[in-house]
Amino acid sequence: MKGKVGLEGYLESFKRFQNGAGRPSWLRDVRRAAIQRCVELGLPTTRDEDWKFTNLAPLTKKTFRPAPGGAKITLDDLAPFVFQGQESARLVFVNGRYVEELSDSCAQPGGVIACSLAQSLGFHRELVEQHLAKHVDYDRDFFAALNTAFMEDGGFVYVPPRTVLQKPIHLIYATTKMSSPVVTHPRNLIIVGEATEAAVVEEYVSMGGDEYFTNAVSELVAGEGAVVEHYRVERESTRAYNIGTVRVQQGRSSNVACHGVLLGGVLVRNNVHPVLAGEGAECVLNGVFMPRGRQHMDNFMWVEHASPHCGSRQFYNGILDDKATGVFSGRIIVHKDAQKTDAKQTNRNLLLSDEAQMDSKPQLEIYADDVKCTHGATIGKMDDDAIFYLRARGIPLERARTLLLFGFAAENLERMRQEPIRRYVEGLITDRLPHGEILKNLS
Repeated sequence: MKGKVGLEGYLESFKRFQNGAGRPSWLRDVRRAAIQRCVELGLPTTRDEDWKFTNLAPLTKKTFRPAPGGAKITLDDLAPFVFQGQESARLVFVNGRYVEELSDSCAQPGGVIACSLAQSLGFHRELVEQHLAKHVDYDRDFFAALNTAFMEDGGFVYVPPRTVLQKPIHLIYATTKMSSPVVTHPRNLIIVGEATEAAVVEEYVSMGGDEYFTNAVSELVAGEGAVVEHYRVERESTRAYNIGTVRVQQGRSSNVACHGVLLGGVLVRNNVHPVLAGEGAECVLNGVFMPRGRQHMDNFMWVEHASPHCGSRQFYNGILDDKATGVFSGRIIVHKDAQKTDAKQTNRNLLLSDEAQMDSKPQLEIYADDVKCTHGATIGKMDDDAIFYLRARGIPLERARTLLLFGFAAENLERMRQEPIRRYVEGLITDRLPHGEILKNLS
């Protein structure tokens, strides 16, 4: 399915969007190049190797219109998305549009800027022009190109060199109830200077059970010696489609952890692509995905080792129930000059029903000769011996199963260094587990 097939609606929307977008000429040029690349690439199908296990036909058969403005939510509506025990600098977007009255001040302590991408053109235009659309590979990725063509707003975070961010930046993307399916294209640009420490959370939520499409792209630039934690929490309507891409550019001796928590959506694609461009850089890709019903969740990890003495770790755990399906594609590429690479990849999955299905596809592409790379994947059911062990000590069956499932997910949660965020995610996981109320009663 190449060319304009299935793209007519987006092309018509782009004409209207571009005509009304009063932005700098360089940004208009980028948008035009991106929409042209969409046409050249065409919508992915299962014949494309990177989409072998994810059929986009349900998405392509829908007509999604740009989300209208004017929807209102209140601070009370945001109460469920607050990290207990720690303040955060909050940026709120409703149906893809920044809502200033629900967001915190753009200027944070230490010269930190956290504002909308549209506002950033006034604060740091040269910095935005230097990095926006310069790292994500929209030349090979249809949905990254589509987002780039329609990018208008999203989060902008700038942390100056040698700064310790006192509180995490929390980007909340809320979609409200709509009369017809809509599409939004959030675009985030996160720039963290050298020798800094920062945490940024992206959260995608629904204010109703509607059908809609979120196509999000984040570019994260980590300077030399920076320590960054990035969280992506997806808990949208079970009728929603979500395709999210996180592209990370790492400088020398930087340390970046990307955490993914996937709970909502009928069809979800989670793309994470770090490039360890500076010598001595390290990254961790860590995530939990829990589809149930007929949900489909696809995790596509692509780690590039471009410099020597770099290390990467991937830890993704899936818990699948009912007729849910899941995918883990983990690709590690070690370039010729990336000697002394140390890379490890682990994907573990539990199937809670006979009808759940998981496809795991680890891949190594190694062009250097002095490396240490390993990968492993497991797909199975709960350990009957472990359940028997707990029941032999007087623990009822449902409680035993719930405890074991939480322990399985907790392996990933323990890698989240921000304690309030970790506790927040623990609550989401507990609510998601079968009989999760048992754990609440225990606490």
